[in-house]
Amino acid sequence: MVHTETTFEVQELTELLKVMSDPTRILIAYFLQSKTYCVCEFVEMFEISQPAISQHIRKLKQIELITETRKGQWRYFTINKQSPYYSMVQQILKTINPENTKVKNVITKEKPLEC
Repeated sequence: MVHTETTFEVQELTELLKVMSDPTRILIAYFLQSKTYCVCEFVEMFEISQPAISQHIRKLKQIELITETRKGQWRYFTINKQSPYYSMVQQILKTINPENTKVKNVITKEKPLEC
């Protein structure tokens, strides 16, 4: 990647915007700002299949926006504050209204970690 802290190549910016154009990926990044989550938690919260969540996670990992930690068979994810895109994504995520119906619906399905 060729960029400074605030500038990106057009292709890099295009790739970031493609990844962040999906509502589920935006919300995954939004929730990962505040804590670490396991794939199984996202499956419950978003009410979609584990393979679907894994595909969203894979795309976020490809742009290095999230990091993965393995503990046994489980994978845990957190936001990558070292990502070159972190500050730009933070600006986007700050515009999300926590009272938004979709945000509230997803967060109400969060359960204590049982992985």
